[in-house]
Amino acid sequence: MGVRLMVVDDHRLLAEALASALKLRGHRVLAAAAPAAGAADLVISRAPEVCLLGTATPAEPGIFDPVVRVKRERPQVAVLVLGPVPSPRGIAAAFAAGASGYVRHDERIEGVERAIMKARAGEAAVAPALLQGAFGELLNPAAQPDDEGQRLLRMLTPREVEVLVRVADGEDTRLIAAGMGIAPSTARTHVQRVLMKLGVGSRLEAAALAARTGLLDRAGASGG
Repeated sequence: MGVRLMVVDDHRLLAEALASALKLRGHRVLAAAAPAAGAADLVISRAPEVCLLGTATPAEPGIFDPVVRVKRERPQVAVLVLGPVPSPRGIAAAFAAGASGYVRHDERIEGVERAIMKARAGEAAVAPALLQGAFGELLNPAAQPDDEGQRLLRMLTPREVEVLVRVADGEDTRLIAAGMGIAPSTARTHVQRVLMKLGVGSRLEAAALAARTGLLDRAGASGG
């Protein structure tokens, strides 16, 4: 009845928690955690029925290379990508690599189990809306790459861009206000607007997002 599974993620706590939950539901979990670089070797050596393969950056080039290798050497293994809320391009890349589906990190255990059963049965295990967007991307790729940094930069006013750069440099509200010649309350309002527009909950997240998407480099180029 149970499925022979592997949960492979470089976040050990997440991997072990998910593995434990799946074991309680009657599944046989072969391994719980591994760095991304060794994921393919583990899956190929253990040959489970279904593998849950974690990723934090589904749109990053080459992130699904382990899926390609697993499907080439163990085509009978169904691979489910486990990751954050994806873009259609990230979903498309996962399917293009040979994945059987995509499960969000915040999915309930019942949803994870449904995806596992679908994958084992050879069905696509992904929300219909995400699947539609992925197929649209595969069949009709955008003429220009989805430049997230450029898109985010367009959402911010020049003053908000300056605030973000200062946040990324580690300045607190007092330093931002002094450096920009504005009141601390105004600086605080700018910071909150930046966080809201970027869809993040903290200054640290904003700085990390700006660095990851190249937004800071673009801001420097446009400002200089």
